[in-house]
Amino acid sequence: MRTLGSWVLRLLLLVICGISGFYLTKALSPSPGLQLGGGVGGLLLACVVLLAEKELKKVPLGNLLGSLIGLILGFILANLISNVFLPGLFNQDEVALALYGFLYGIFGYVGLRIGLRKGEEIHLSGWKSSSKGYPRSENTKILDTSVIIDGRIADITETGFVEGTLLIPQFVLGELQHIADSSDSIKRTRGKRGLEVLHHIQKQAGVDVRITDTDYPAVKDVDAKLIELAKEVRGKIITNDSNLTKVAELQGIEVLNINELANSLKPVVLPGEEMGVKILKEGKEAGQGVAYLDDGTMIVVDNGRRHMGKNVDVVVTSVLQTPAGRMIFARLKEEASKEFRGKDYYSLDSEF
Repeated sequence: MRTLGSWVLRLLLLVICGISGFYLTKALSPSPGLQLGGGVGGLLLACVVLLAEKELKKVPLGNLLGSLIGLILGFILANLISNVFLPGLFNQDEVALALYGFLYGIFGYVGLRIGLRKGEEIHLSGWKSSSKGYPRSENTKILDTSVIIDGRIADITETGFVEGTLLIPQFVLGELQHIADSSDSIKRTRGKRGLEVLHHIQKQAGVDVRITDTDYPAVKDVDAKLIELAKEVRGKIITNDSNLTKVAELQGIEVLNINELANSLKPVVLPGEEMGVKILKEGKEAGQGVAYLDDGTMIVVDNGRRHMGKNVDVVVTSVLQTPAGRMIFARLKEEASKEFRGKDYYSLDSEF
């Protein structure tokens, strides 16, 4: 119904502009050809207005108000100069028309541009740019279920690295509640943790958290709903789900992946580097032992199985980086040959 009403209004604008252009030209010229051209010109003007409307939807309200105020101030200044300070230059009609054009054009443009820039500083307290209660801006970040349960987002927002509004869809809250009410104890714990993380974020000073009841009944999958919401509000999705990241990016949605951020912050480890680790369990291959760094990075140690439960010194032989994380392969220091020491197996230009 809402879409039908919009099309009716657009059609009405086209009809009004076309008829107005026809009758305006008819009053100025008796030529039928010019009158028809006036009607076509009115239709073209209506099309320009409709295109401008589409672009104006993308401009924040503060910028629109700023540009309007700047334009009005520019016209006032132009009028002040023309009528008060330099009235003698506007005696001749042709000169006056040219000067008016210059003054109003220049000051109107400058006022419009400055107002558009400064409009970002306008804050409308208590005003929401959408009747649904969420802002339409690239600074809007939409949280998915996985990143809320993960919990690291609370630490990130507390440090101030995430700016803008955090938008929590009602269907994500519903999924969290469903997990928290699960009969499975592990799922129930994860769901409750997610709700506690949200409560913690809401209490943080300087963090704008909003909950929207926007839903898409025709879409059943929660990830698909997140993508639709991101398109509607022109926001970004924060997640640690690699599948959601790929699907969203294919549809032109910008995604902030917490796992990718964590991987990029891990200290760089180069082949040939020595480190002390504790072998915790056996690996998949015969004789392998597995250890972990403090950040959770897995280290696979050749012939480390016999040292299980012990602290050993190892030498890094290679580093494998995958979308899921990083894996380090190493040998026991006592077994590392001179071939592995001091030789650069890994280019510093490689991605970690």
